[in-house]
Amino acid sequence: MSDESGLWLLLVGPSGATALYWALYRFYRNTDKSHAFERETDIDAKPVTGSDVKIRKITGTQATRIQGDNVRAYRARVQRVASPTPDDADGGAS
Repeated sequence: MSDESGLWLLLVGPSGATALYWALYRFYRNTDKSHAFERETDIDAKPVTGSDVKIRKITGTQATRIQGDNVRAYRARVQRVASPTPDDADGGAS
């Protein structure tokens, strides 16, 4: 391999790295496609409705947990999406 063929490789390295960095930056930042919510969204404000009704008063509680929490019952909190059965794989055409 001659010295001339290795020279182009030294030049391609930094310029290729710069081009890759710029392409990834533009892809992930999307600065030219970003949505300016404050300027581009029209919000029609309406008066607040509802009421503030006090339902009960708890004073002097020493409880460290909220009654009825489901922290330890994580399977009850997570709702799984139903996966298609093998019968549904044909698109329901039977």
